[in-house]
Amino acid sequence: MNYSIGIDLGGTNIKVAALAENKETLLRETCKTGTDLNFQWAETVRAQIRAVEDKLKGPPTAIGLASPGIVGPDTRRMAAVTGHLEGIQDFDWADFLDPVRPALLNDAHAALLGEVAQGAARGVENAVLITLGTGVGGAILAEGRLLKGNLGRAGHLGHICLDIDGAPDSNGIPGTLEAAIGNQTLAQRSNNLYSSTENLVAAHLAGDGNAGRVWLRSVYHLACAVTSLINVVDPEIVVIGGGIARAGDALFDPLRRYLEQMEWRALGYRVRIAPAQLGAFAGAVGAAFHALGENQTARGAS
Repeated sequence: MNYSIGIDLGGTNIKVAALAENKETLLRETCKTGTDLNFQWAETVRAQIRAVEDKLKGPPTAIGLASPGIVGPDTRRMAAVTGHLEGIQDFDWADFLDPVRPALLNDAHAALLGEVAQGAARGVENAVLITLGTGVGGAILAEGRLLKGNLGRAGHLGHICLDIDGAPDSNGIPGTLEAAIGNQTLAQRSNNLYSSTENLVAAHLAGDGNAGRVWLRSVYHLACAVTSLINVVDPEIVVIGGGIARAGDALFDPLRRYLEQMEWRALGYRVRIAPAQLGAFAGAVGAAFHALGENQTARGAS
């Protein structure tokens, strides 16, 4: 059987997906990541690959691996990794998983490709993904191709500036989208009244006026970012994912209402705004889908 394995390596969990060449999902698995001690997370990845091979009665034709960070120029390792997975920076995956060389990918890029393969962006050529959680990430599909940019930084949408007078983030960028809606700044935005966006939204829906003001201001900032991205990359769809997107109508109703006021609808075209469909497995599915494409390209060039 010809199939690919996608691995999404996160700080807490590892998600695994196997895809047939027709993009049908053959299996999905998840397990704990492990620690940096003796590269336990790397051994866990290898063990998961072997487990899939046993279940599917043979080795994959391709392996894709997604994680935070930027893919290094040699495409063998992740570079510029921050956060809980700093131990993976410069780890040589091609050597570790030899003889199958994995196709490496940023995790947000992989999530968008997952939505393109099986989810909300299936069949489109131009799409934007925004992931809303502790931080804010994203990715862009332009004319059917994942936009990576010069260094692989493309898609770090949480770091776009919305307020030139706002406090600078860790990169020195003032007033970012991440600061406006990410969970990590909620305490600051709400004067320590709400411990999570889930609690904030619940209070808003229960009629708490202060919660409503904080939440709707955050959504307004998101709408400003979305309409700006629409003007820059002209997508068919903007997909919203991440934990905050689970707010459902409490997020999407005011977001669409604000876009009614500010979106430039050239030729009467309205960009679709939709929730992500694949949840936690978007990155693993996208990594497997990406690996299938890389493998097919390599076979075509040989």
